[in-house]
Amino acid sequence: MNEEYDVIVLGTGLTECILSGIMSVNGKKVLHMDRNSYYGGDSASITPLEDLYKRFSLPGSPPETMGRGRDWNVDLIPKFLMANGQLVKMLLYTEVTRYLDFKVIEGSYVYKGCRIYKVPSTESEALSSSLMGLFEKRRFKKFLSFVACFDENDPKTLEGVDPKKTTMLEVYKKFDLGQDVVDFTGHALALYRTDDYLPQPCLETINRIKLYSESLARYGKSPYLYPLYGLGELPQGFARLSAIYGGTYMLNKPIEELVIENGKIVGVKSEGEVARCKQLICDPSYVPNYVTKVGQVIRVICIMSHPIKNTNDANSCQIIIPQNQVNRKSDIYVCMISSAHNVAAQGKYIAIASTTVETNDPEKEIGPALELLEPIEQKFVSISDIYAPTDLGTESQIFISRTYDPTTHFETTCNDIKDIYKRMTGSEFDFEEMKRKKADIYGEDQ
Repeated sequence: MNEEYDVIVLGTGLTECILSGIMSVNGKKVLHMDRNSYYGGDSASITPLEDLYKRFSLPGSPPETMGRGRDWNVDLIPKFLMANGQLVKMLLYTEVTRYLDFKVIEGSYVYKGCRIYKVPSTESEALSSSLMGLFEKRRFKKFLSFVACFDENDPKTLEGVDPKKTTMLEVYKKFDLGQDVVDFTGHALALYRTDDYLPQPCLETINRIKLYSESLARYGKSPYLYPLYGLGELPQGFARLSAIYGGTYMLNKPIEELVIENGKIVGVKSEGEVARCKQLICDPSYVPNYVTKVGQVIRVICIMSHPIKNTNDANSCQIIIPQNQVNRKSDIYVCMISSAHNVAAQGKYIAIASTTVETNDPEKEIGPALELLEPIEQKFVSISDIYAPTDLGTESQIFISRTYDPTTHFETTCNDIKDIYKRMTGSEFDFEEMKRKKADIYGEDQ
């Protein structure tokens, strides 16, 4: 332990494991420690099912109808990967894909008037969708065609829209889109959690809708992917990457103290020994004095013996309940997976509903999602605090990840990773550069 490292990483959440892998690929000497005996931290996959009952302090054991306990891998914080998104790029460029198998999520749905509808994301789907009337369909088709052709560097594609000045609200008005269409476009295609984006310049939203469409185009059924055996496979994959490049891993290590001199991190003390370092990456639980609570999220894990109604008996899907449909300030998310992903016993389904807490009765807030899932065999309810760093790390060299938000995709997590990388290294995270570094070390022709 009494060694000097460039970077010490505390916690094995996905953010920490990806950064550990990236820093190792960059030639840094990395030590990675976690007080837990398993990978994944707050975002671990729990197996067997008996452990999930214990974790949520439920009395007794799972009933025999749940099948074998070891057939279950239940994510505590479920998320899907956008097929063309940032995390897939990180997996491909680091070749962590060699440790994982993925399956396409079968459908993406949006909630309107107490019912769910398939999200129309192509011009042909827009024309056949029962979500809109005939005239709305035509206007939405024109809007999607505009987004598909939109190129901020080609004035001919802009149709008078200034990417950096025209607000998204003005773009919606330009195509005369009604409130319901605006709701599902902003929340189910652009994947915003609130309507705060409407007065902002439209470029970011248009790029988000493009990402959704491009991700959908890769596999057809939905824009989302999910790893077999659960999300716990992802941090382990990046941990292996770090180890290949010389990273050292220590699980089950109690962290006694951060050693700080003149306001700057110089080491971490564990079991009486100090490992010295120049920089520290960690999740908020290791540095309570450097973070602030910015909200709460409720998640309800539901075990069922049936697919969700009105999803064409899909083995997996995502449902987004836009805030305006249920008089809230933020969206409610549902993602469902099943035995098809090796995460549940045969014939069983796991649906997880999540949202930002807005009142003193979080379970009532998530009610609209749970109604869609009935009948539910077993529920596991958690309410977690969301933390954000108060220290950017420029002086202390302590770089803290954000708590996972309620969204059902990893784009916000990847933005956090890129932000920490920039603060640590002073340069933007570059996917191509990462690819080149791997090629240099392996001597591969990539």
